[in-house]
Amino acid sequence: MLKKLLTCFVFAAFTVGTAATVTVSTATTAVAQVKDIRWGTSRVGSSGHRAITNLAEMLSREMKDIRVTVQPTPGAIVTVKGYSTGQFEGYYGSDVAFYELANNINRFKGFQSKMKRQPVQSFWMFTIEMGVGIHARDKDKIKSWSDLSGKRVFTGPRPWDTRAQLERAFKALGIKHDYLEVSIKTAGSLLEQGNYVGIGVYTNAEATTAPWITEASLQTDWAALNPSSAEIAKLKEAGFKIAELDPAVFGKKKNHVEKVQMLPFYYGAHLGMEVNEADMYGILKTIEKNADALAKADKAFKQIAADMPKMQRRGVESAANLVEIHPGLAKYMREKGVWDSKWDSRVAKAK
Repeated sequence: MLKKLLTCFVFAAFTVGTAATVTVSTATTAVAQVKDIRWGTSRVGSSGHRAITNLAEMLSREMKDIRVTVQPTPGAIVTVKGYSTGQFEGYYGSDVAFYELANNINRFKGFQSKMKRQPVQSFWMFTIEMGVGIHARDKDKIKSWSDLSGKRVFTGPRPWDTRAQLERAFKALGIKHDYLEVSIKTAGSLLEQGNYVGIGVYTNAEATTAPWITEASLQTDWAALNPSSAEIAKLKEAGFKIAELDPAVFGKKKNHVEKVQMLPFYYGAHLGMEVNEADMYGILKTIEKNADALAKADKAFKQIAADMPKMQRRGVESAANLVEIHPGLAKYMREKGVWDSKWDSRVAKAK
């Protein structure tokens, strides 16, 4: 086992943030090929930034021989593009983003010609469940997602995959709305003022929500808006899955509905092929060993703590045909009995 010192600097690259230095202690497997890892994540205040920061803090206690820089960006999509052009070694990637990348559409349209390397999937962290909120004063007149047609809606910041998921759902339902982009810090107060009638809201691992949504809940009294039964049927036909959650997950004073119907998708904190098979496998084993501690620090890791192998299988199933699979993840999944031989041809090869 190599014995070096790992220092993790957490700072804001694109958004104002703070810097912290953490000393790393022990490791079961050292990262031999990479000494410095720049890990891109979403902006400060997002659940992705919070989760990857917690992940980095855990790794800083358990691993060594790498130096990690956690870098907030305007959105997860920026981290995938940043990895592909050589800015980052780690990225915050979802099956939604990988779908757009693989099909050269939407936020990735025309991007492939700029790529220096292809991203791979290496660690699936949690699901995100995407839904809609409206001001509580409107809950008796806005009763379905289609009622938002022609109205002003903040579906989320433009780079965010949460917004892409909701916009894709609206498109499937034929909903044409007036998109308004605002600062996530003022999202709740602007809903309170009536600057828009709908807002994209989401949960992580069916267990928690983003810091900015918690802040918005203090700024205004919003109510979850569920799709109608007809809309749910249409969404399922278009390939969306439906998750039904207790609204208490948002931590609001008033819930207004008994259940919230959301559209889940998968998010991962991925590393590329600059990390070799043995090292990626060791990182996954370290995460698994410390999954309970991660879940105590951040409920977003609840699914990992409950069944990490199952979560990896679900994530790979969502994106196996979109991006290749890191051989270290494949090794881990085979060991855990959750690998499907149909994915053998999708395992990335070292360059």
